[in-house]
Amino acid sequence: MSILRSDYFNAIIPFMDKPVVKVITGIRRCGKSVMMGQIQEYLVKNAVEPERILSLNFESLSDERVKSPESVISAVKSFSADAGGKRLYLFFDEIQELEGWEKLINSFLVDFDCDIYITGSNAKLLSGELATYLAGRYVEIKMFPFSFSESLEALRINKPSVSPKEAFALYVGTGGYPFLYNFEFTEPQKKQYLDDIFNSIILKDICDRYKIRDVSLLKSLIVFFISNIGNTFSSSSLVKYLKNERRSVSTETVYNYLEYCKEACLLHLVPRQNLEGKELLATQEKIYITDHGIRQSLFMKNQKDINQVLENIVYIELLRRGYSVSVGRAKEQEIDFCAQNEKGTSYYQVCYLLAEEKTVQREFGAYDSVKDNYPKYVLSLDDFDFSQNGIIHKNVMEWLLEK
Repeated sequence: MSILRSDYFNAIIPFMDKPVVKVITGIRRCGKSVMMGQIQEYLVKNAVEPERILSLNFESLSDERVKSPESVISAVKSFSADAGGKRLYLFFDEIQELEGWEKLINSFLVDFDCDIYITGSNAKLLSGELATYLAGRYVEIKMFPFSFSESLEALRINKPSVSPKEAFALYVGTGGYPFLYNFEFTEPQKKQYLDDIFNSIILKDICDRYKIRDVSLLKSLIVFFISNIGNTFSSSSLVKYLKNERRSVSTETVYNYLEYCKEACLLHLVPRQNLEGKELLATQEKIYITDHGIRQSLFMKNQKDINQVLENIVYIELLRRGYSVSVGRAKEQEIDFCAQNEKGTSYYQVCYLLAEEKTVQREFGAYDSVKDNYPKYVLSLDDFDFSQNGIIHKNVMEWLLEK
């Protein structure tokens, strides 16, 4: 049983039957196809005949309708004739697999009375020709694997009494891929599923797309990136690391591969911001992964690296909530996250436990050089409230469950 992911669904509803293409982007298997199905169910419940809904999956090897732009056009024409000229609802899943799809979508908008929904596993789906063809005529909904709140909702379908603490321990070690919450899996089964996703991203979304031949080198780089989430990224240190492994790679190749991982929605490179001058700094970015479950499947030590994993969870949650996020820098102090949206700015420090006084001083003291009046938070797994000097302390689980 799948839950209704209301944040995404509510973001789409206002644009239904409007002359804009609804574009759902996100990492492979994060729930985009299920969302498309739920939209179709919603339409049927609201008096749209099923005969007016056409759904095509462009990863299908058996559906002849998705083999070429011409076959798709033919399918839509035939479908339109069967619908008797009524408005069509077109759903195109993983459309980036079809070469020339941008012109196709633009053509459908011109030639048919239709409402179009597309998904893609590429962050730059809208950076090329589609943005040119459809300027002002599309809306993008960025989708992620389950948040902690969504994972708890899914768990409680079969285990109504599960506590947030139990659910969070599972979430840290499992990640947020929806499929893993539909059934009860053993740890080896979870690992196999996540390994398969990881390999699919590497092979289909990166190697095939960008014609990379040295798959082993690419995988070594990605494993290094994922191992070091939350740490300052240095291409020179990575080149040195690979040299010790008797692998040779240029700085340019490192950044190219990192960009491919970003485009595949696998990794995020977070810039640093000088909080005094407000400018973004060009070096010492940090890397985070879209789903920390993949990290668990690779290293099996998310619990041991809990500080890194908590930081990663908070970063992705801030993206889910619509923030633009950077790493803050004020004099010699570093703020984990500077989060900005149309309502303003807020700051976040993340740690496991405020168990020692020096930890309290480090986390709260990071704000000493930040003189503005924007909200400042310290998030940890402590049950007690350590708020002080106007800096708000919250339990990270409770923060993740806030609406």
